[in-house]
Amino acid sequence: MTYYTNLSSADQAKVDELADMMRGKTTTIVAGAGMSTDAGIPDYRGSGSSGNPTVDFDLFMSHPKWQRWVWQRNQETWKTVAGLAPTPGHRAVAALQKAGLVNGVATQNVDGLDERAGIKNPALLHGTFDLVDCTQCGQRYSREEVDGWMRKLNPDVKDDPDPHHVAILATVDEDGANASTFEPAPCPRCGGILKPNVVFFGELLPADAMDLAFSYAGAADVILVVGSSLMVGTGLWVVQQGLMHGAKLAVINRGPTQVDGHADLRIEGGSSEILMAVAERLGVEV
Repeated sequence: MTYYTNLSSADQAKVDELADMMRGKTTTIVAGAGMSTDAGIPDYRGSGSSGNPTVDFDLFMSHPKWQRWVWQRNQETWKTVAGLAPTPGHRAVAALQKAGLVNGVATQNVDGLDERAGIKNPALLHGTFDLVDCTQCGQRYSREEVDGWMRKLNPDVKDDPDPHHVAILATVDEDGANASTFEPAPCPRCGGILKPNVVFFGELLPADAMDLAFSYAGAADVILVVGSSLMVGTGLWVVQQGLMHGAKLAVINRGPTQVDGHADLRIEGGSSEILMAVAERLGVEV
């Protein structure tokens, strides 16, 4: 399949322009939820959003019922995320990185698709579904290991295989929380409250991931925003870091973004078809 020839002539011209911007240069990718929609995960801030508020960090820590609810929803859906295949867009970025055209990816996604595609050392700005942290002692566990503890305590829990039901962050559902009988496993090291590594609203961003993202952006000739409106400040700060160091800015997204007015190039479209077409024009095999 040739993605480039399936594009309109107008989009082909924009893909050519983006390929020219990236050729022989260093590009940092700033990725959002739109990068993963082709894998089946809805963009919960975009067209797939329910509009419902999610359980923030303070609410999670405030009462056991919210810990039960968050862990119930996480347990029901995390294996669905773990089983998803990377999109063509992820694979294109991995190939561009391997070819030396992309120095790194700063992603707002927590689905692990970057690593599964072969992208090296992504900056996980909002954490990952693949890890669990103790809020008391800071010990970190793999989600697979925690899965065994949770299933032993909750043998009747049922996996939900529909990626559209994935609870990246559990919604504030008072009735659901009150009704939940899920028993979260405590930290085996200190007995503290375990929390998915995903960054909740009201929680500090991971400093190591932010530092890594800033180092990528500060060394880039081009910042390429893919699948993000940048309504959340995390990705926007990475973009600003690149612009402060003189990088050009390109955007691939369905719908407006916070940086459209600053972009040297704006492509309205999906990440997979555009990134695959760019790889083709740069002669990079995916």
